[in-house]
Amino acid sequence: MIPTTRALLICAVFLCGLEEVDLSQRGHCAGNLCFVILQKPEDFPGAQKSCKEVGGQLLKISSEQAQKTLLTPLNGMSGSYWLTLYDSPGGTTGEVCSSISRSNEGKLSASWKPCHGKLNGFLCQYSTTDLCGRLQAGGGAQVKYITHWGFQVSDWERFPPATIALLEKVGGKHPDSKHLCFAQTWRRAPWECEVLGGGCDHKCKSSPRTCVCPAGQTLHRNNITCTVKDPCADCAQGCQQEGDSHDCRCRQGYRLARDRKSCVDVDECEERKDLCTGEDRECMNTEGGFECTCKDGFVEDDGVCVNNTICEKCEHMLCQKLNGAYQCECREGFRVSAADPTKCNVHCAERDCPADCVYNPDVKRVDMQKCYCPVGYIRHTGNDTALCTDINECEMEPQCDHTCENLYGSFRCLCKEGFELHDKNRCVPVPTKDWEEGSGSTSPSYPTASTTSTASTTSTAPTALPAAVPSYIKTGSVLGISVFIVLCAALLYLLVQNMMKRCGKFELPSFKHPDIDIFYLQQVTTETYKRLSFDKQFKNDYQKQ
Repeated sequence: MIPTTRALLICAVFLCGLEEVDLSQRGHCAGNLCFVILQKPEDFPGAQKSCKEVGGQLLKISSEQAQKTLLTPLNGMSGSYWLTLYDSPGGTTGEVCSSISRSNEGKLSASWKPCHGKLNGFLCQYSTTDLCGRLQAGGGAQVKYITHWGFQVSDWERFPPATIALLEKVGGKHPDSKHLCFAQTWRRAPWECEVLGGGCDHKCKSSPRTCVCPAGQTLHRNNITCTVKDPCADCAQGCQQEGDSHDCRCRQGYRLARDRKSCVDVDECEERKDLCTGEDRECMNTEGGFECTCKDGFVEDDGVCVNNTICEKCEHMLCQKLNGAYQCECREGFRVSAADPTKCNVHCAERDCPADCVYNPDVKRVDMQKCYCPVGYIRHTGNDTALCTDINECEMEPQCDHTCENLYGSFRCLCKEGFELHDKNRCVPVPTKDWEEGSGSTSPSYPTASTTSTASTTSTAPTALPAAVPSYIKTGSVLGISVFIVLCAALLYLLVQNMMKRCGKFELPSFKHPDIDIFYLQQVTTETYKRLSFDKQFKNDYQKQ
């Protein structure tokens, strides 16, 4: 037997002893001392024996203390009662014994009477260290305390062991609960069946510990009282009575089963498909209701379902929520790749930065190592180090309609006043509306006092366009164009020279005269000059003939 049960059994034996005594309705507790007034005619030795049988002794008190302590408990009572006064003059023969008397006028007086005479009753005192405090009650309930001496009290602050506390509502037919004071705590019924029947009104069952009722009666919801069987007792959740008929009812979220008594849960998610709106939410059925939860891959943040699956794929395992969505972040010196938001690329914020190289111990030369540069940079080697140098895209073929601004790793386009940027590199006029009075037509005009800039990569910085062509490609293009122009010039020169060779001489008929030679300037070669001289000599010889 466990110690708690043994102690309760001792308490039960004590209570059984009290049942044989004609208990009064008066008593008092102060500190660790309690006393009761037992209205049973006894002589002094009989009073001592009766107190001892119930675990106490005659009250010991001085005459002065008796006047202060016993006035209230003896209020409304008259007669004489045995007790032990410290200042009693009783001799060794025990012929007279101390008592307290209350007159009809309500005055208390100490008196000494023959010990073998019977008085109206006696006062027993009990010492204990396991007093209970007041039981807390709520919901409009009140507590009624009944001591194990059989009388009811209401103004005590401390209660001795085996005191019964009943919680009941005003006007209620049955108590809400019953409690027993034991070891400074209140134990709710049903407690151990060996002690006062577990507090049950009819019968206590030990395993499992519960109160049972006779046939035709049902156990009240307080679990201790038996009542006539309620026609609604078989309803699982509720009942509605109208006259002699009754119908079982179910709480919200449930409906009656086929037996019309029990209740089954309603699957709201199956019956209503519009309960949880949004592609990121789903409906989950619960007992008596439902919940709208975030789907797999989403977490609820400030009442909103946010996709955080990308955080599991972040290359640098860094993730942060921005504008309601989770995004990967990169360590210092890197930035998120534009092609893959889960990857991190080397980021250079200067003109020259060290290249990201994969070290190979078998390769001694730096320029032979496998190295990577950020987009918009070109690799070169300097001082035995692999470097990445920014490509100036603005020095290449035209990138922008108006103005090109080089950035580290990229560039951006700017527009003149009156123009705005489109498609990252085109500048188009900014249209304005000139409203004419009485007409709804508009005509575009082109202002000259506004500045436009490129779109931004963030909310504040302009958009950086990716590098177009490396500088070494531009140099080759310029060289090729120059060679082409030189070749064209040489071909044109040869063509003109050839045409002049074919021309020979030209004559002016209006000035032709046999005695006049017409001279003209012509670019000729040596062979042409010799031929012209021969022709002239032949002509002169012919004329002489």
